[in-house]
Amino acid sequence: MLGCNAARENRTCALSNVFAVCSPLSSSSPKCTACQEGIIKDKVFKDNCCKREILALQIYCRNEGGGCTEQLTLGHLLVHLKNDCQFEELSCVRADCKEKVLRRDLRDHVEKACKYREATCNHCKSQVPMITLQKHEDTECPCVVVSCPHKCSVQTLLRSEGTNQQIKAHEASSAVQHVNLLKEWSNSLEKKVSLLQNESVEKNKSIQSLHNQICSFEIEIERQKEMLRNNESKILHLQRVIDSQAEKLKELDKEIRPFRQNWEEADSMKSSVESLQNRVTELESVDKSAGQAARNTGLLESQLSRHDQMLSVHDIRLADMDLRFQVLETASYNGVLIWKIRDYKRRKQEAVMGKTLSLYSQPFYTGYFGYKMCARVYLNGDGMGKGTHLSLFFVIMRGEYDALLPWPFKQKVTLMLMDQGSSRRHLGDAFKPDPNSSSFKKPTGEMNIASGCPVFVAQTVLENGTYIKDDTIFIKVIVDTSDLPDP
Repeated sequence: MLGCNAARENRTCALSNVFAVCSPLSSSSPKCTACQEGIIKDKVFKDNCCKREILALQIYCRNEGGGCTEQLTLGHLLVHLKNDCQFEELSCVRADCKEKVLRRDLRDHVEKACKYREATCNHCKSQVPMITLQKHEDTECPCVVVSCPHKCSVQTLLRSEGTNQQIKAHEASSAVQHVNLLKEWSNSLEKKVSLLQNESVEKNKSIQSLHNQICSFEIEIERQKEMLRNNESKILHLQRVIDSQAEKLKELDKEIRPFRQNWEEADSMKSSVESLQNRVTELESVDKSAGQAARNTGLLESQLSRHDQMLSVHDIRLADMDLRFQVLETASYNGVLIWKIRDYKRRKQEAVMGKTLSLYSQPFYTGYFGYKMCARVYLNGDGMGKGTHLSLFFVIMRGEYDALLPWPFKQKVTLMLMDQGSSRRHLGDAFKPDPNSSSFKKPTGEMNIASGCPVFVAQTVLENGTYIKDDTIFIKVIVDTSDLPDP
């Protein structure tokens, strides 16, 4: 420790009790780091007074973080660490052991945990380091009993300098036993060879079986490819059928136009018939006795009857053609129905008044040869939804190809009310058919009992949202056809 020259010569130094750092002395003109006075190297000295003050300061042991709670002066720290601190790390007393342990754990380490502590061999009773004890017993200990190299039952040979002579003597005296062992070993090898041969035969059979399976798989693949080609040809045929149906629709439209004109003509004919009836009535009242009038009346009546028959025939044909046109125009063959219901307010009022409680949609199909279905709606509700909700149901109808389809009907059904606003927040519900319900059995009449949601949507939600536009609503029904087999 070095004292400041200025302080030593009674000069004024604001920090005269601060040690001067040694490093400035190496410069050409050293200065005191405290007061910046020049330092004369010859007058630098050790300040034992400050040293004693510092060594008398109270400190904590440097192993406080490890658990030591000792408080002592700085001067006693080294003695404490060297002799007393139980949390000071020390090296193991054995030179080969490089582990470091706390002083308090050193004795347990030396006696119980050190890998280089002395251990007694169970055979020769000599002291051997624990780390080499196993190696000593396996390869070095002369008192270990070793077995015969031919694996016989004799185990009285000690590992020592005379082991080779003992083994030779043992081999000479036990040659018969060794030959028997060799014979047994040879027999076991023959059995193993036989087992391996059997396994080889089994493996060959398995390989042949696998080869046959591969051949059958190749044949099946070819068959599937052929089916794929057939299906492609069927798809092309169906496409042609669709195109022909479109052409037929156009032709039907052309055919219906004259029928509509005939319908208008029939209306005019009705008015003519009414005028003829009026004339007949007048003629009958004017001259009931006249024969000519009677003949005219009979002729007029026959004409009237013929006109009535023609009108009836026209009405029936027009109604049938109109129905066929509507069905063909709106039929869906992919399991999806979009049903447009116009005049909602009028139809809702008719349902409230009890005139028309429910409406049926046009039929739709899961395929050209699939299930025939339709939807049924109660605009004023049905059952527990009556008067408060719109009730929506799904109906299985009798189709032309029901005999080829699996029953009961098991396809997932989704019912949906379409939102006509920009948000497209459609309302929907989905269900899986109950196979025990009669609604999904093979139809015996025109259609089964409807199944669906009596409380599908509240009328307040329906009429206050964007589900009605231009007095029209749209209902969508989706039938899952992904797992439906071909008929």
